[in-house]
Amino acid sequence: MTTPAVAEQAPRLPWCRQFGPRCAAGAARLLVRLPPARLHRVLGVVSKGSRPAGYAEVAYARRSVVSVSTRCAGLGCLQRSVATVLLCRAHGRWADWCTGFRTEPFGAHAWVEAGGRPVDEPGELSVFRTVLAVRRPDERRNTPERSRS
Repeated sequence: MTTPAVAEQAPRLPWCRQFGPRCAAGAARLLVRLPPARLHRVLGVVSKGSRPAGYAEVAYARRSVVSVSTRCAGLGCLQRSVATVLLCRAHGRWADWCTGFRTEPFGAHAWVEAGGRPVDEPGELSVFRTVLAVRRPDERRNTPERSRS
């Protein structure tokens, strides 16, 4: 995945508020090692039973993860996006998780959205074609209905 070469800056969290973001970043570190299809399935299962997350709470979760993990603050867009949705899910909410690519110049990226809007992403994401996305279960788009024969 490609992201800006400069690490993001976020205010340091008080020690008592670092536990959740650190757990989310650690779990994300393990999950991003899965093959893409399996990661997509795991996040789909995790998202079940959640309520939609608002832009402000997703932005706060993202900043929290960035403040406790240097990988999430730097070139780890996949881990940052997974950690952000996991932290939101720990509070009963779900932010849309997306991955995609662009062709000119080629690059891949992972990000989170709230209400169809990318959250705190530098640059223009409209040039990226979304390949995998895990949206709230009742908001999933392009999901074919399966009929039993």
